[in-house]
Amino acid sequence: MKKITVTCPNCKKNFDYYSSTFRPFCSERCRLVDLGQWLDEGYRVPVKNTQNEDDEIEEKIKQKDENDEE
Repeated sequence: MKKITVTCPNCKKNFDYYSSTFRPFCSERCRLVDLGQWLDEGYRVPVKNTQNEDDEIEEKIKQKDENDEE
């Protein structure tokens, strides 16, 4: 059997990847801690404020509509 030592993404402990049934975590506890982070929306993708861009697009559409009416 292969033996690869990896670091648990939660507790940073080194463990044999193929001996853990909770891969990529070292234990059920670490797996559940990670799941809790997801359920509590602790992991988020940063999003820049697009409100200004939306306003600019709406303004351009409005100007185009006004120009088309003339």
